Amino acid sequence: MKQQTLAAAADQGAGFEQYRRPTRRDVFLATMNEIVPWHELCAVIEPHYPKAGNGRPPVGLERMLRMYFVQHWFNLADEACEEALLDSSALRRFVGIDLGRERVPDGTTLLRFRRLLEQHKLGEQLFATVGQVLQTQGLKVGTGTIVDATLIGAPSSTKNAAKARDREMHQTKKGQQWYFGMKLHIGVDSRTGLAHSAMVTAANVHDKHPLPDLLHGSERRVYGDSAYASQKQLIAGKAPQARDFTNQRVRKGGQIDESERARNRTKSRVRARVEHVFAVLKRLWGFTKVRYRGLAKNATRSFVALSLANLYLARRHLA
Repeated sequence: MKQQTLAAAADQGAGFEQYRRPTRRDVFLATMNEIVPWHELCAVIEPHYPKAGNGRPPVGLERMLRMYFVQHWFNLADEACEEALLDSSALRRFVGIDLGRERVPDGTTLLRFRRLLEQHKLGEQLFATVGQVLQTQGLKVGTGTIVDATLIGAPSSTKNAAKARDREMHQTKKGQQWYFGMKLHIGVDSRTGLAHSAMVTAANVHDKHPLPDLLHGSERRVYGDSAYASQKQLIAGKAPQARDFTNQRVRKGGQIDESERARNRTKSRVRARVEHVFAVLKRLWGFTKVRYRGLAKNATRSFVALSLANLYLARRHLA
């Protein structure tokens, strides 16, 4: 056991902050520290992580993973994450940094860690690993899947060094408004409300095209909004036993079919659970805009964010 420095003792409030009470950030970090399967996630990355050799020893893998998760939860850029750790004792306690003994990993170190995950497509593996852990905890994938997609914005301005927009992002029209960016498509279990599949595309790709990739094949019911209406063949191709419970269009021949509207309302009581995942990603963690250029980098971020969202939504069961 290493002797604790005064900096670490101050961070832990060892008699120095008599009237301090836990904040919502403290409670959130304590909860995530308890429920995140650190050993299993580190095992996914460890084969690709640099080993100690003749050069500068690498930062501990779990410490970098914790710093990377902090970046997701608080929507921070690489250098902003470094500064947040310097500023916040709660974040330092979570990552395990004692400023009296060591430095905070800088933004460049976090950048290299992120690129390691992107290079080996470890975001998808982390998402799958979290899914396996949740199933062992009793949150098994059921026979109903809810499919949906959300738009993630990208900068449409050409005022940059390349004088051009991101070529992998595209624009699409929703209602009477145009959007530029990408789409995050997810499949959510209708019983647990947790995402079991995901796919990232440009914004101009219609929601129906990734539909087969969002199903696991054992569904008995498939829910979705009217963008997935009349896709029985696509559903049957991946899940032959599934019944189409997607919302159907209610306006037929210029008239509104009230009976169809009532059926849609009943389906939407189940379908609404998919919005809980998007609420965590976009409202709680601020994933409303892309941070990187290209779909591949943002796909890694999406898969990792979905993994953490699943853990957060299942926190009461896991705790």
